[in-house]
Amino acid sequence: MSGSVPEYAPGAEYRIEALAQASGATVRTIRAYQDRGLLPRPERRGRANVYDGTHLARLRQIADLLDRGYTLASIKELLEAWDAGRGLGGVLGLVAEVHGPWTDEEAARISRAELDEWFGGARDDAAIEEALELGVLERIPDRDDAFRVPSHQELAVAAELHAAGVPLSAISGHLRELRGQVEHIASRFLEFTTEHVFARYLGHRPPTDAEAAEAAALVRRMRPLAQQSVDAELARAMRLFATRHLQRHLAVDTPPSEESGTRSVTLPADTIQAVENLVGRERVMAFVVAATEREVQARTLDDLTSTHRQSGQINQIV
Repeated sequence: MSGSVPEYAPGAEYRIEALAQASGATVRTIRAYQDRGLLPRPERRGRANVYDGTHLARLRQIADLLDRGYTLASIKELLEAWDAGRGLGGVLGLVAEVHGPWTDEEAARISRAELDEWFGGARDDAAIEEALELGVLERIPDRDDAFRVPSHQELAVAAELHAAGVPLSAISGHLRELRGQVEHIASRFLEFTTEHVFARYLGHRPPTDAEAAEAAALVRRMRPLAQQSVDAELARAMRLFATRHLQRHLAVDTPPSEESGTRSVTLPADTIQAVENLVGRERVMAFVVAATEREVQARTLDDLTSTHRQSGQINQIV
């Protein structure tokens, strides 16, 4: 939706049934909007109510804002600002900017046969239902043999994981967990930028046209920053944890080298406490090392002495 008011034919006039047909709203809805002050009253001509193009434009505005998730109460505030002459074009432009796509990726279509082929050739209706629930696939009206794919990249990642041996149920579970974590990141980024960037445009009243236009420009600038920061941090974290993971598994399979510098040895807690009481906590390690080396040296001397005595006894016998 652009920031301009929807176009209508100048001089057009409608009875309520014709207005309902032109706008897509029901007669009952139009009357409810009038009662709530969302729609101007029609012109009374004799016993008939006559609507014009401004009513049609207003109905289209309301429908568009409802589609974007706005409540009737907030829509009424926006429209009252418009009627007061403060302008609505900038606000609608900001709404369109926020509601627009946050990625350059375009939705695609895939047939059921192609989908089955992507995932090993077997028909899996349960997996399709799960993908529809997650929004990875979307139904196409009156079509059972094809689906809309909001993110081709996301579907391709799932296919690659499945080809590598990951079960579809595990992929779905991972996506649910990942989605929750990513939504938390998005929420925190929005809170952060709102506090430091967008707070001056927010309040109990709609922003002016100039303020809304400036905020929309900032949204365009901020839009790629969240993804760029997440991409950079994800790359750093993946390298860090993948390296640790590999080292840990290699260490399990590789016997310790005889020339390695140190090895870990577990000592009883009572022993550690006794040493700590004797020499202090900061000198426990040095004391244990020194005591161990002394014990090794003593046993080496004992072995040499024992060997010497045994050799002397043998010589006397001979």
